[in-house]
Amino acid sequence: MNSTELKSFENNNYNAKAGFLKKFIWYYFNIIFLKSSGLLIYKLRISILSLFGAKLGTGIVLKPSISIKYPWLLSIGDHSWIGENVWIDNLVQVTIGNNVCISQGALLLTGNHNYKKSSFDLITGEIVLEDGVWIGAKAIVCPGVKCGSHSILTVGSVATKDLEPYGIYQGNPAVLIRKRAILE
Repeated sequence: MNSTELKSFENNNYNAKAGFLKKFIWYYFNIIFLKSSGLLIYKLRISILSLFGAKLGTGIVLKPSISIKYPWLLSIGDHSWIGENVWIDNLVQVTIGNNVCISQGALLLTGNHNYKKSSFDLITGEIVLEDGVWIGAKAIVCPGVKCGSHSILTVGSVATKDLEPYGIYQGNPAVLIRKRAILE
């Protein structure tokens, strides 16, 4: 039986679409201005993300202690909220629509590894959260997942496949439990 050989891992095919200096500078800006729980100035966080290439709408709320891997691979629509301790590990594009709520401690993960290969190759997949999506606290969205308009991923659930519009999903892996009805 073959075994995993991490020493043979290569990341040569991956391109973060930025040079070493930009990634290095962002690393420290992320720690100082986004991961820090002491800074409560939303507009400063938004300005810094824009400076590093994030495409941002209006009325966005960015809570303290968030982490974003590469802002130049991030798009956030109007009036969306990102809660405390959210980690957007965007090795590739993450697109967040309008009026999206990502609750505390949620993870958006665009990378994984091919466990079938001894070299444990990197696998990436873009994440799309369409308008009105709610990602519950400590929930996880896996690489390549599209969360349809107004879908909900409940607390602690794991989305490994696309979520239907207006579907409420729960569990690991998340399954459809009912349809979402929005009242006036």
